[in-house]
Amino acid sequence: MLKSKVLMILAIMGLTGGCEDMTPGQRGAVTGAALGTGIGMVAGGSFGQVVGAGLIGGAAGSIVGSAAGNR
Repeated sequence: MLKSKVLMILAIMGLTGGCEDMTPGQRGAVTGAALGTGIGMVAGGSFGQVVGAGLIGGAAGSIVGSAAGNR
């Protein structure tokens, strides 16, 4: 149990630290993909539905992030 918590914390630290030099569009894509995948998992979707939700969320996040970065 402790090992999984430590690995989760390290993964979160790695993801947040690795996003500093990303463009707004790239950050939006990562955030959208994570949110889409998380929502798909919580909703209890099958593997294909979860992956699809992640792809759709990533595309939408990229578009919104790029639009926000151009302001």
